[in-house]
Amino acid sequence: MKRALVPGTFDPITNGHLDVIERTAGIFDEVVVGVAASAKKRPIFTLEERVALVQESTACLENVTAVGFDDLLVNFARQAGATVVVKGLRATTDFEYEFQMSAINFKLDGDVDTMFIMSSPDKMHLSSSIVRELMQFHGDISSMVPPCAERALKEKFSC
Repeated sequence: MKRALVPGTFDPITNGHLDVIERTAGIFDEVVVGVAASAKKRPIFTLEERVALVQESTACLENVTAVGFDDLLVNFARQAGATVVVKGLRATTDFEYEFQMSAINFKLDGDVDTMFIMSSPDKMHLSSSIVRELMQFHGDISSMVPPCAERALKEKFSC
């Protein structure tokens, strides 16, 4: 049984994240969505809130679970029993960063492979930071995030 790990901060989860998670779920037997604590990024949602949003957004995917973590990615991958880390790519800038990270992860644990999935063209423009900024100015994000994330953002920004 092949288990993959899809890591991220998911602050909030977007339809782009969901696209990568759904496509990964179609390839692997089991998928663990690893929600990183990412204190350095200063997320607006707590780790528990982000895990809950990912769980609600992926509830229809029977082979997907969401778990929070605060450790090196390869350590968490080992702990989760994942042999592959799946990263979504939107543009060449994502690739340069993720390529470097995959090399570091391979150096730390050569038994954990990295696989890249290109974002669907209609979702390449999405990022959590763009969604947060739009929400700050009361922009329409309904096509960019799952309904639970939109509700949570509206509560966070009181609109």
